[in-house]
Amino acid sequence: MMRHRVVFFSLLAGLTLFPGQASAATIRVTSLSALQNALNSANPGDRIELADGSYNATSAIQIRRSGTSSAPITVTAANTGRAEIRGSTGFSFAGGVNNVVLQGFNLRHGGSLSVPADAHHIRLTRNTVQLSGGGNWVTINGNDVEVDRNSFQNRSTEGVFLQISGPSTNVAKRTRIHRNYFYNHTFSGANGGESIRLGYSHKQSYSANAVVEYNLFERANGDSEAISVKSSDNIVRYNTIRDSRGFIVLRHGHRTTVDGNVIFGNSGIRFHGNDHRVINNYVAASGGRAIVFGSGSEADSGPTSTGHDRPDRVTVAFNTVQGTTEVIDSDGGNFKPKDCVVANNIIVGTSGKLLNMASGSTVRYEGNITWGSSNSGIPAGGHRQVDPKLVRDANDLNRLSTGSPAIDAAVGTYSYVTTDFDPPQARSGKLDVGADEIGGSRKPLNTTDVGPGAP
Repeated sequence: MMRHRVVFFSLLAGLTLFPGQASAATIRVTSLSALQNALNSANPGDRIELADGSYNATSAIQIRRSGTSSAPITVTAANTGRAEIRGSTGFSFAGGVNNVVLQGFNLRHGGSLSVPADAHHIRLTRNTVQLSGGGNWVTINGNDVEVDRNSFQNRSTEGVFLQISGPSTNVAKRTRIHRNYFYNHTFSGANGGESIRLGYSHKQSYSANAVVEYNLFERANGDSEAISVKSSDNIVRYNTIRDSRGFIVLRHGHRTTVDGNVIFGNSGIRFHGNDHRVINNYVAASGGRAIVFGSGSEADSGPTSTGHDRPDRVTVAFNTVQGTTEVIDSDGGNFKPKDCVVANNIIVGTSGKLLNMASGSTVRYEGNITWGSSNSGIPAGGHRQVDPKLVRDANDLNRLSTGSPAIDAAVGTYSYVTTDFDPPQARSGKLDVGADEIGGSRKPLNTTDVGPGAP
């Protein structure tokens, strides 16, 4: 078993570990120079704690040493949020660094924070990120990075809170982004103010295999895309978006699953590209356009295209969507949605067409329930116009009630739909229509569930 010892590290003090000594230390420092000395000699399993206070960084705080998978190096504020880094710069990871945790800091400095392409297994956790510099505040280029329980907040300038990038010829792999709070991005330009950008247009064909889950977005108003996916083979699930104009947008790439998200207000889900699955989402839009089939300026995007790839073979199923009119909409374009499926959704509106699909689209409809307007926009046989008997619960969600015609009414075979929007409630037997399999419970995320103070 690894022994742990405590060392108080002053500016001139050093730490010596003898060859073969399996010992980890807690090293407590009270200045940036002492912090840098401790970082320069850190060993696997060490925990380096910076005391409460405000620190002015005039040169980068270099992290050059690596831990191991079983004994990472932890660089942390002694108390979460109470070690504040100001100045012109902050922490910097050297190339090749791995198995390091950066935890609990209040980052208010200029510049940015980046994980380089050849670094891996880095964890950024319980930090408050409110930088004073421009550009993208945090960029992930390395593989197997975890970003959890941070607060990204209060930005009015162009730039992204969190950018997933990668080396020049690929995209960062297996990033896990969870339990973060993305708050108050107010950039007023046409675009460039996303909360999360997952890839770039020129990286769209690369498989990122990222998971974006259990995050809360509030006032994500810096762009029409709160989560902008520009890579392939990702999962975006169980997030909550409220009071935001930013949508979940599959802008470029293929084969991404959007599952079990809860969205209120002017936001929704929009997609381009091929073979996506949009399932189990609950969208209560204050207007229309809860789910949008994106416009197609080209049939299939090339690997570096910046155009709009038409949706091909996208399945929109088992969602509960509510709004006024054109609750499910399409943007048209020269290339219309092709070979898509709209199935087993509950679609509730108040007037006009509930579904507005561009003429020339090829879409198969089955098992949908529509209510609130006599003009469903869905061909006969693809829906039933019947009251789904939704009842609002204590968490402001309209759920199935006893006797709902949605219960056990799903049609078709969707073997990958194994849960509903109540993680981890299973769906089994004959499935219910919509996002809710009756009998579960779901509380939309709030500020106690995410950010530096989250469980």
